[in-house]
Amino acid sequence: MDSTEVVVRSVRTVGPDTVALILESPPEFDARPGQFLQVAGEVDGEEIARHYTLSSPGADETFEMTVGIDPDGDLSPWLGEREQGDTLEVAGPFGRSYYEDEPRVVVLAGGPGVGPAVGIAERAMADGGEAVVVYRDDEPAHEDRLRGLEAAGATVLVTDEPLADSDDALDVLSEATGQVFVYGFADFLDDANDALAATGHDPDDAKVENFG
Repeated sequence: MDSTEVVVRSVRTVGPDTVALILESPPEFDARPGQFLQVAGEVDGEEIARHYTLSSPGADETFEMTVGIDPDGDLSPWLGEREQGDTLEVAGPFGRSYYEDEPRVVVLAGGPGVGPAVGIAERAMADGGEAVVVYRDDEPAHEDRLRGLEAAGATVLVTDEPLADSDDALDVLSEATGQVFVYGFADFLDDANDALAATGHDPDDAKVENFG
């Protein structure tokens, strides 16, 4: 999809320094949970574009992006100030590490990786599948959706420890089967790979998105 203007339906706080933006889906928008968009805004007279991953299970009429607000960031503070009725320029979707109707998903998320994690897990559960979410963060976001996933029968573990050092995380991953997804920054990806290798998974088989 070429760059197009979309309308902000709502913005809500979903965790410390974290907001979720609900946006109107443009015509013929075909995005899967786990894909990402290029989002552009004009900040202090300069157009700045960054990538954000979808955090909604679908995108038929609206879709969601979860934004961690870095006070020193170029675009995230501006996005955090958006209100209902504002518009954004988006292009995409992009990416190859997304949900493709796998019957069992195992999603490892670090920090803002929780966005695609909840979107993929919710979609898999809605499709009649199974989901495991292992999420590392010392200030978790989307706790309401994580509780909802647990109530629906998903396995959810939230920890502030490195996964490779967490007995709970290693126990969950030892029992988990299905397509593995990993979302987060580079240091988390290294930790996730160590945990996967330690629990009998091949990290090379995982669908991975490096946030930088």
